[in-house]
Amino acid sequence: MKPTRDPRVTLDDLVEVLLNKGAVLHLDLIISVADIPLIGVNLRAAIAGMETMLEHGMMRQWDEHTRAWVEGSSARRGLDLRDGERHVAQMHGGHLLEEGVYTAWRPGTVFLTDQRLVVLRRDPREIMWQADLSAVRAVRPETERSAGGAPRTRVRLELDDDSTALLSAADPGALCDLLDRSLPGVLGQELRPGAAQQVLAEGHLWYQEPRRDGPLWRGGTGKLTPGGLVWKSPLDARPALAVPADDILGVRQVAGRSPGGEGTVLEVRTQSLGVLALAATDPAHWLASFRETTGKTAPAEPADAAAR
Repeated sequence: MKPTRDPRVTLDDLVEVLLNKGAVLHLDLIISVADIPLIGVNLRAAIAGMETMLEHGMMRQWDEHTRAWVEGSSARRGLDLRDGERHVAQMHGGHLLEEGVYTAWRPGTVFLTDQRLVVLRRDPREIMWQADLSAVRAVRPETERSAGGAPRTRVRLELDDDSTALLSAADPGALCDLLDRSLPGVLGQELRPGAAQQVLAEGHLWYQEPRRDGPLWRGGTGKLTPGGLVWKSPLDARPALAVPADDILGVRQVAGRSPGGEGTVLEVRTQSLGVLALAATDPAHWLASFRETTGKTAPAEPADAAAR
């Protein structure tokens, strides 16, 4: 990495570099009084996201200890494991209760073991929903608007008895990935995380997030596959956008200014989320990738038309 000065760089960009690439600090500090050296500080530190740390073989002992602690804590959190059942993961989440015309989200904790998927409420203790992994036929993420208007990704499960269940999770992408590892093929090749050969476009992408006090451009990472578009800011715990390909109605490049510069804005028309504004320093590449994904791309809007 070389030092750079770019006025377009934001705090999100800095955090993204620290999480994905990391930084190494080498500091030698001598504190002197009246030209007499009194205190010496020799500092060597590595700062990076945990995935980057583990990828380079660092903090593995901490990771193993933490995983063992989490596995042993599931019983203390209220989930009674069956004989021979092994804890895999847990996260905050919930289950959509659907009884006739009545629907309501019930919050709790999502537990994944090597045998089943459970949504548990601790107080009062109740298993609100559960299914054996052997009964799960398909898993797919769905994006919907929350009551406040923000996009949220849910996890739809299709079971062998032709019933379905809709779950929420603190990190729906991680839950889908874990289910795909436990049940290979259940997520579908086009939506499977880590399928590098399926990535059509990936890189830095700005998203104009709607807010009550006006829209705000946020920097993050976008990934476009035949299954759809996923966008996540490094400051977010979960993707802010997860748009399936069949939900995209059209994409066009429009005249306008963004953190990426003039004429870098893409309008993505979707069925469930309305019009999304994205920006990239290479909009032509993203536009061509959208065309390959959906085949529904509108022509670029002339600058004078956008001004009108």
